[in-house]
Amino acid sequence: MHPITVYDTTLRDGAQREGLSLSVADKIRIARRLDSLGVHFIEGGWPGANPKDVQFFWELKKNPLRQAQVVAFCSTCRPGCAAHQDELLSHVLAAGTHWVTIFGKSWDLHVRESLNTTLDENLRMIQDTISYLKSQGRRVIYDAEHWFDGLRHNPAYALATLQAASQAGAEWLVLCDTNGGMLPSDIQTAFSQMGSWETPLGIHTHNDSGTAVANALVAVAAGSRMVQGTINGYGERCGNANRCTLLPNLQLKLGYPCLPPSHLSQLTEVARFVSEVVNLAPDEHWPFVGSSAFAHKGGIHVSAVTKNPVTYEHLDPDLVGNRRRVVISEQAGVSNILTKAKDLGLMLERGDPRVRAILQRVKALEHEGYQFEAAEASFALLVYEGLQNRQLWFTLEGFRVTSQTFPDQSVCSEATVKVRVGPDDQPYHVAAEGNGPVAALDHALRKALSKFYPEVADFKLTDYKVRILDSPSGTAAKTRVLIESSDGEDRWHTVGVSPNIIEASYQAVAEGIEYGLLRKRSLRLTPPPLATQTSGPPD
Repeated sequence: MHPITVYDTTLRDGAQREGLSLSVADKIRIARRLDSLGVHFIEGGWPGANPKDVQFFWELKKNPLRQAQVVAFCSTCRPGCAAHQDELLSHVLAAGTHWVTIFGKSWDLHVRESLNTTLDENLRMIQDTISYLKSQGRRVIYDAEHWFDGLRHNPAYALATLQAASQAGAEWLVLCDTNGGMLPSDIQTAFSQMGSWETPLGIHTHNDSGTAVANALVAVAAGSRMVQGTINGYGERCGNANRCTLLPNLQLKLGYPCLPPSHLSQLTEVARFVSEVVNLAPDEHWPFVGSSAFAHKGGIHVSAVTKNPVTYEHLDPDLVGNRRRVVISEQAGVSNILTKAKDLGLMLERGDPRVRAILQRVKALEHEGYQFEAAEASFALLVYEGLQNRQLWFTLEGFRVTSQTFPDQSVCSEATVKVRVGPDDQPYHVAAEGNGPVAALDHALRKALSKFYPEVADFKLTDYKVRILDSPSGTAAKTRVLIESSDGEDRWHTVGVSPNIIEASYQAVAEGIEYGLLRKRSLRLTPPPLATQTSGPPD
């Protein structure tokens, strides 16, 4: 089978989902995670469309990704405007990416009614834009917008747009089902009408008919060499082809090489990581990567699976980084703990009873609503605690928060914290103000600790996300808070859970400071060996 080029558009097309908003820091975190997954192209956004996208490209210039190509996205030049004079393209060039994706109109309806121009002028715009970018040393991917609709209504013109892009020097021609209205049979028919092309083809599908993944699979079987999609299927309206469903089907079911085999096992973690960063609850029933994808509840199912998993599982969940679950009595996931501990520089043995204890603690906390995929600092502290090596930097004894409104409608919060710290372990009462209760708590705690740990003054709370875990409970619902902290050089993430949003925030803030001290003081604690190592049960 021919290899497939993986093009991810989570940061641009995925970010157009209603209710999804990404900061620059969010986009960079996701880009780096996709890079480590092995994605070939990462579409970063439309330079010039908004300040965040401009900053994103500049940040990655300073600290490039390891292997993935970052791609800037833009339209063709405007009607009646030469490409070299179009300000849109000047922003794309300023982004400094080696690759650029340009989209143009394939459907004559859009040319006449959206662009309000002629069919010939649209062909000129496609050719001029790509030729200009090539003359500036850029490599170009051409996204043929609404291509399948265009082929259906005016096949000669739709094919002419592809020919124009190819002759101008585009290195990929990506066929887009922009409205998401095609069915697999439509995709197959369209490819049969195209004939052969020297320029390799790609596929970009939307999910408005619920067939985005199926359409992409059919396109690959028909000759597409690139697949575009988003993590978790995020995207405008009903979303895009779900990368986490598409890749396992292509690689494990159909045999098309997409990612390094060992990297595909990161897919579940990536799906959950991205869902936490974008602050959208993961769907437990996602294929392959959902927590229920390999969960078994029915008695007959459980009995059969315990004898032979093939009876009720279409593939081994380990291949995509997921795990088998028996709903009544979950089987252990020791491998997850060992892998995470290794990332912390801790080499643990499978037979170490502390590993099982850590696993059970993780399960108990997850049952309460914790989620550690995007809170690596909290997980690290949990592991150190399980190894009896967690440094006690300070002890929290309580806090109080008040907020006051003023005639000018401004609000000020004041927090008082009680903390034991220092060689005498004496309690300290410290108060501080902030523009909100969490900021006030953060300021008060750092104020109390900075006398003993001066580096705490450099710590900043840089992001704050809240998720309601059981919304039917109304104001009594349990809340999960994810906090990002920074010392100006590195960033780390902690989590807190409580029915009280302030308490959940306080947990996450305190652990953020604790982990920051761990990093600054360079304490990489190696667990003491067991007196006698024993082999544990297989995981």
